[in-house]
Amino acid sequence: MADAQGVMVFLETADNKLTGISLELLGAAHKLAKELNQSVSAALVGSGVKGLAAEAIAFGADKVFTVDDANLANYVSDAFAGVAERLVKQVAPAIVLLGQTAIGRDLAPRLAFRLGVGLSTDCIDLAIDPQTKNLLQTRPVYGGNARAVFATNTRPQMATVRQKAMSSIERDASRKGETVTVDAGLNPSTLRIKFIKKVKEEVTGVKLEDADVVISGGRGIGGAEGFKQLEELAKILHGAIGATRSACDNNWVPTTTQVGLTGKIVAPTLYIAVALSGASQHMAGCSGSKTIVAINKDPEANIFKEAQFGIVGDYKQIIPALTKKVKELVG
Repeated sequence: MADAQGVMVFLETADNKLTGISLELLGAAHKLAKELNQSVSAALVGSGVKGLAAEAIAFGADKVFTVDDANLANYVSDAFAGVAERLVKQVAPAIVLLGQTAIGRDLAPRLAFRLGVGLSTDCIDLAIDPQTKNLLQTRPVYGGNARAVFATNTRPQMATVRQKAMSSIERDASRKGETVTVDAGLNPSTLRIKFIKKVKEEVTGVKLEDADVVISGGRGIGGAEGFKQLEELAKILHGAIGATRSACDNNWVPTTTQVGLTGKIVAPTLYIAVALSGASQHMAGCSGSKTIVAINKDPEANIFKEAQFGIVGDYKQIIPALTKKVKELVG
């Protein structure tokens, strides 16, 4: 794609709305396109998604390509990859961004392979090189212990972006943009993968990935009873409960609460790490947090090196006192 121009974003939807990562991707694309003096295009692929084009424009898209087909009601790898490939070849963007989500992690490498280009996954920062105009893609490496910056000479340059690593722009309903309807061109009989059913994760309270406050416990919590103390504090702060792999493996909390390299990636405003050591595998899942507060009785625990604030002591005494104080402050 020698004449590639612009930034293209693949949007995701849930409950007939654009997801948070979609708005963040539009914000990132808007910033990059401004530096390149180019435009932002967005791909809306699914069933019943046409009505969301105006919302994508309000959040930064200049042109929205909608592929609305009943066969795309649920994500299926080969169907979405084929549609995505045709869209990218039609639009010829210089940069393609997807979310580091269940869909993005599956779709991005398939699309990159079909296009014969490179891909950087789980990026936490994106910038334009002022000299080469290449996309600089920053991502954690070595289990989150370091960060590396990548650049590719192939076009389009592709990256998936970690949730909450970027910020959306302010919604502007007066923004003008263009909507283009594209035929899916799908033949259901040729699809090798069939959607069977969707099992929704039962979540009480705030969803872990979307929470602005996350309170995580580790092996030092000692059992399921200890997590009940954390749940009380999380409820007051309108936050969510997270955990290390060891806590999940011991069945103290559901596996869906695991934060880390093999769990979920979170980037809340406040991350309270309770009785966990701060192993690199865990920190890979929460290093993007704006503020980390560590509570651990071991003053030499690695978590104190990662945290902005630390409390040395027994969480069984600290958490109740902290909960009482927070209750007073929130009235």
